[in-house]
Amino acid sequence: MSTKRDYYEILGVSKGATPEEIKKAYRKVAIQFHPDKNPGNKEAEEKFKEAAEAYEVLSDAEKRAQYDRFGHSRPGSGGFSGHNMNMDDIFSQFGDIFGGGSPFDSFFGGGGSTRGGRRQRKGSNLRIKLKLSLDEIANGVEKKIKVNRLVRAEGVTFKTCPTCQGTGQIRKVVNTMLGQMVSATTCSSCDGSGQIVDKKPSGVDNSGLVSKEEIISVKIPAGVADGMQLSMSGKGNDAPGGGVPGDLLILIEEQEDKHLKRDGNNLVYDLYISFVDAALGTTVEVPSVGARVKIKIEPGTQSGKVLRLRGKGLKDINGYETGDQLIYVNVWTPKKLTAEEKAKLESFRNSPNFEPNPDANEKSFFERMKEFFN
Repeated sequence: MSTKRDYYEILGVSKGATPEEIKKAYRKVAIQFHPDKNPGNKEAEEKFKEAAEAYEVLSDAEKRAQYDRFGHSRPGSGGFSGHNMNMDDIFSQFGDIFGGGSPFDSFFGGGGSTRGGRRQRKGSNLRIKLKLSLDEIANGVEKKIKVNRLVRAEGVTFKTCPTCQGTGQIRKVVNTMLGQMVSATTCSSCDGSGQIVDKKPSGVDNSGLVSKEEIISVKIPAGVADGMQLSMSGKGNDAPGGGVPGDLLILIEEQEDKHLKRDGNNLVYDLYISFVDAALGTTVEVPSVGARVKIKIEPGTQSGKVLRLRGKGLKDINGYETGDQLIYVNVWTPKKLTAEEKAKLESFRNSPNFEPNPDANEKSFFERMKEFFN
């Protein structure tokens, strides 16, 4: 039987707690047992890791559902293993709930994520726009793109900042009536990184970084949409002082297709047919993603009819379903006629078959539209 404590008990919340309540509870427990507040206290460190494990599971909807059903021993997965995270993993994964760094940065005057008391700097992000065709969006694509990144210059070395001794902070202890108070400010010599440039080639500034063009392979999943932003971790600019590289942010720009219009995961095509084809029926080809598809037009097809090609739309980016292709039939009325054509049509004017006679059960255009979109 597992001797591990219940995750809800660790964070002090009920099983019906909302994600916001779980996040708030974790922050409270993490601050209580944070290593900066309990230096050298192994018991506090274990409780800090224990809280991180509980939060890792309960903050993830899928993991939380499995935990609620199976407890600590979820089947086929070897159980939950958040306790194997080291301190760096915890700060890296959950530092955002403290506003981007240690929960004590605001008290000590620091900022950024910390690793054992030293601020870990992160390089700036890069942003690019990537234009994609409808075919590329439908099937997914791998693109090779050129980016100019700031990277550590060859030959640059770093050394521990002599001002802050590598901590990234300058701390002062002040005696007051209430006892000793500790204040801290970011080290101005290293800007909080704990390191400064030791050696650098000529032409390189004090950051130790140079601009370099790189070709990066980007895999775009099927089903992305215009305006969607994808992120590649660690492909942004390097951080001065050997910190963590920033991210590459890719903004998707969908190119308009000549024939097909997108409506969510569905594709829409306007088909124009002649009056003769609508009356007698025919077979036509329509464009679809990556191919052309033959469809049958039944005799007596009315303008406004909507045909559906199931599964011929776009895949949902989350993999849940695939959209359809909707074909809107438009019967084309000729604007110019020869005398012979006019005479032939005139002979049909009084034919009962040419009198409008809509089926009472036939749905109106607006009813059909409502049915398709609902």
